[in-house]
Amino acid sequence: MVLDEHLIYEILSVVEEIPRGKVATYGQIAGLIGREQNARLVGKVLSMAEYYGSYPCHRVVNHAGRPAPSFREQESLLREEGVRFLPNGNVDLKQYQWVP
Repeated sequence: MVLDEHLIYEILSVVEEIPRGKVATYGQIAGLIGREQNARLVGKVLSMAEYYGSYPCHRVVNHAGRPAPSFREQESLLREEGVRFLPNGNVDLKQYQWVP
């Protein structure tokens, strides 16, 4: 899959819509842009998002609600927005998942 700028901005525009205090999953974002099987592509784009502007990438977690292991500040940024974590370290998706 080729990463063109249109696709990158399509993904980032969805991320930009996630409200404060909510999270979305990589797969959810992939589905919203019509690429249901491309959750990893979403992750790749988010890992480079800083080159395209300022986006709330900390509001994106995996399908189980787990924060990205390489994004150390993610949990504290989410906590600052009022997002609570389950004892296993995952976001409680039932309570905090964004429903567009």
